[in-house]
Order: sequence, then structure tokens, then C-alpha cells
Amino acid sequence: MKVVKHIYILFFVLITSLASAQVKFEAKVSKTVLGINERLRVDFEMNKDGDNFNPPDFSNFNVSGPNQSVSNSWINGVRTYKKTYTYFLTPKQRGKFTISQATIVIDGTVYKTVPVKVEVTAAVDKPKDPNDPNYIASENIHLVAEISKTNPYLNEAITVVYKLYVSPKLAVDNWNEIDSPRYNDFWSQTINTQGQKVENGTYKGESYRFLVLRKTVLYPQKTGKLNIEPLSLNISMRVPTNRRDFFGNALMSRVSKTISAGNQTITVKPLPEQGKPADFTGAVGSYSFDVSSSKEELDASESLQIKVAVRGNGNLKLFKLPKLSLPSSLEVYEPEHTENIKTNSIGMQGDISDSYTVVPQYKGKYPIPSISFSYFDLKTKSYKRLNSKEIVIDVQNGPLNNPNESVNNATANTIKQAVVLNNDQFAFIKTKTNFTSIKPHYFFKTNLFWGLLLLPFLVIPIAIVFRNKKATRDADVFGNRIRKADKLAKKYLSSAKKSLGQKEAFYIALEKALHNYLKAKLHIETNELSKDKINELLSKKRVDAEVIKDFKSILESCELARYTPIDIITMQEDYSKAAKTISLIDKQAR
Repeated sequence: MKVVKHIYILFFVLITSLASAQVKFEAKVSKTVLGINERLRVDFEMNKDGDNFNPPDFSNFNVSGPNQSVSNSWINGVRTYKKTYTYFLTPKQRGKFTISQATIVIDGTVYKTVPVKVEVTAAVDKPKDPNDPNYIASENIHLVAEISKTNPYLNEAITVVYKLYVSPKLAVDNWNEIDSPRYNDFWSQTINTQGQKVENGTYKGESYRFLVLRKTVLYPQKTGKLNIEPLSLNISMRVPTNRRDFFGNALMSRVSKTISAGNQTITVKPLPEQGKPADFTGAVGSYSFDVSSSKEELDASESLQIKVAVRGNGNLKLFKLPKLSLPSSLEVYEPEHTENIKTNSIGMQGDISDSYTVVPQYKGKYPIPSISFSYFDLKTKSYKRLNSKEIVIDVQNGPLNNPNESVNNATANTIKQAVVLNNDQFAFIKTKTNFTSIKPHYFFKTNLFWGLLLLPFLVIPIAIVFRNKKATRDADVFGNRIRKADKLAKKYLSSAKKSLGQKEAFYIALEKALHNYLKAKLHIETNELSKDKINELLSKKRVDAEVIKDFKSILESCELARYTPIDIITMQEDYSKAAKTISLIDKQAR
């Protein structure tokens, strides 16, 4: 019995030693989903001491640590050892991130942790604790978004001003922007606020200091309820505590805190349908309209400039100017569009113009009829129409126009059209029967039998030819690049093609396709998609200036087409132009 008992004890000790010899090294996180204003705790635990601990790269977080702790205990004669490296992480931005592997060397062997995925969301409400320095900071510092108007009309300017209110109790050392708002469904322009000074004011009836951090002018491009995303900052500050120094002054505690201005919602009213002119192109504001000519007397083959200009306050960049209607005997070139616009806290101000170069070919007097411009006046909440004066161009010297060159269109309209018969005009007569033959059919030695028998021998040479053609095609680098570019254009424009005939859906899909293509091609974000930025990046990739100009004109068409009557033919032309331009950019970009 004693021998058996000793065997059991020996077996138990052996099993215990084997279990204790198993090395564990793992990463644990306090949570896998957290707000951008929360902290994440990451523990790297091991059950045996090691050397050369190497933490992962926390590039998407602000890091505090590591804090090291060791636990050593004996339970029922079994030793338990645990060593922990602890990090506290504050996220820099929203998104899904992976905490990669940490490594350590234990008994000459390298051990690695399993990567951990975490998701950082928008700012969340945190529990209140009056003794917590973070809570004290949150109660004495506020980021506020002040909106000039929460119920504007479509394309009416509103201003969002972000102010940082700080209580005199706190001392702010530094701050940095970690999450910028993305103004979807708005045309936006940020106003420079550098050099702004700290001012004294009140917040909820209490004295505060405040600083204007950002001003942004927004023009809503959709009706209904629109969301304005929050601005989030990470602020380093000093907060007073209950502890006192030798002289009785409150000791300060350093706190790093993320604060957010919060989501804001505005309700955008549609422009009234009653009284809307047929030629209305989306102009909203207060404007003056003028058509002028650089010359009114000249000789044939000389040139003059006719300028169509709109001045005032409003969405100057978001509508088209009316077109000139000129006699056919005047040679007219494509207009040169110029903009002289400044954006301040009340919106866009300045003028836009189209300058036409006109060259008369024959002697005579040519009247340029009056043209009109319509817009929605925000003061009177009604549509207004402005008309230009008629201009007469007197060409004094030059050849006379040949009247025999005129064409009588009336005779052309008398040609009879050929009658086209409908292919289904006899569809009501049944031309097929359901009869089946009563004579049996045999498959052996039939044409189908011999065809299937010889088919493999016919397929082999076809496969060889196909393979040779494929090899030739694969070797054609330039041709493959052209085909790849055409395929890429079709890929991005597929959703727009499905919406042909539906004006608003088509142009929204077309604009989104162009933005997605640029983001994929140039590796930029949506908030960086400005005309100047697009022009700069495409020029660096050696794309022709004419192609860049075409691309920008398509984007402008997408912005303005929502407020202009458009037929399906124009949509098809815009679709074809977009496909061609994307294909050209992909071929030329280096």
C-alpha cells in the first residue's frame, strides 16, 4: 500500500510540474468598443518572467505607460506567478484598429500575443464623479458649435462657429484636433481664424474665457433634416484638486481629455415651387445682372468681348450664368469664366462672369437681344427676374452677307417619312404547333452523333488559337492598360448608369462615382476634394490640362444639374463624357 501511495504522489507531482511549465503570454483589453473620449487599458500578462519585452506600435493612440506589476503566490503548494505590463491608450481618431503583436523572450524562446481588434466610435457620455479630475475638467471646459440659422432654405448660407469655453479654474496647456467634421450634403468653406485672441464671456450664466477655433460657411445642397458632424479635440490641461501645498494653495493635477461639440441637426426648406421661373438655375441671394460689350462699332474680322456678369451676395459658385443668343453671322468662341469671390461669415460675396469673344464676318448691324437672369431673393422670399439691355453691334466695313446662302427649311420639312411596318402585326396568328412525331428516332449515326464525336477534335485547334491570342494580348502592355482604364470607368459609373432618366439620383450617383474614383486614384479623403487640390494632384501625375478641365466641368455639372431641367439626352452625354474622362486620366496618370 505504501508503494502505491508513493506512486500516486509521484504522479501528482509530475502532472503539477508539467502544468506549471506551460508558458502563457497574452494581451487583454478593458473593452473592444470605446468612444473617442474614453481611455483603453491594455494588459500584457505572462505566467513566467522573461526578457526583452517589445510592445506593439500604438500609432493610432496617445500612450501612457507602461506600468509594471508582479504577483507571486502559493496555493496548496502550487506556485502562481504573474507579471503584467499595463498601457493606457487614448484614441486619436475614429475607426477600426488592430493592436498588433507584442513579443518577449522566455527561457530562450520568443513568445507573441494574438492581435486584438478595437473600434473607436464618436464621443459617448461618461459617468459623473465629482472627485474625478476628468469629471471636473468636463464640467469646466466646453466646445460649442454655434449655428447662425437652423432652418435655412436650400442653398442659403449658414455659419457654424466653434468656440472653446474654459473656466478660470482651469489652465489649458495645449490642444490638437483629432476628429474634423465631414460636411456631407453641404458646400463648405472654412474661414481662417488664426490670430484670434482669447475673449471674456459667459457660458450658462457663469464667467468663462472663450476662443473661436473655427468658422465654416455652409450651403445646404439637400432639403430635409441634415446632420452636422461634431468637432473633437484632445486637450491637455491642469485641474485643481482637494489637496493643498505648504502655503495652502490648491495643487493642480494634469489631465488629458477629449471633448466634442456634439452632433447638430438643421432642417432645410425647399425653394417654393410657386412662381419658379422655367430658366431658374439655383441662384439664391441678392444679385445685380449686367451684359456689356467692349465695342459697339468695329470692322469685319475685328474682335470684341461681350461680358455677362452677376454681382452680389449668395451662392455664386453654385449656379450657371444665362447664355447669349447671337446672330449666326457672328463667329462666337467658348466663353471664359472668371470668379472674383470672397467668403466671410455671411457667405459668398463678389461677382462671376462669362466673357465671349465675338468676331463679325460681314458688314451690317447686329442686334444682341436682351437676356434675363432669375434668382430667389431671401429678403422677400420670392423669385426675381433681371433683364439686360439690347446691344446693337455696328460693323461698318467688310464684305456683304450673301443672301443666297440662306436655306429654306420649310421645303425640307415637306419630305414624307417612309412607313415602317410593325414586326408584330401578325402576332395574333399562331404560327407554331405542339404536334410530335409518332415515328421513333435513333441517335446512333445521326448528324448529332457524328457532331458530338468530332467536336473534341475541332475544339483542340480552336483552343490553341485562343491560347495564342491570349498570350499576344497579355504581352500587349499598352493595350491592356487601355482596356483596364475602360473597365475601371465602367466599374465606377455602373450605379450612375442604372439611374439614367432619374435626374437627381443620376447626378448624385455620378458625383459620388467621380469622388470615389479620385479617392482611389489619388489616395485622398472626401474633405480634401477641392478644385485646387484636384488640379494640383492630377497635374503632378502628368494628366493633360484639357482632361483636368473636363473632369472639373463634369463635377460642376453634377452640382448645378440638381436645380436645372435636364433631359435624358443630356444625362447620356454627361455619362459618356465622365466615362471618357476617367479612362483618359487612368491612361495618362503616372
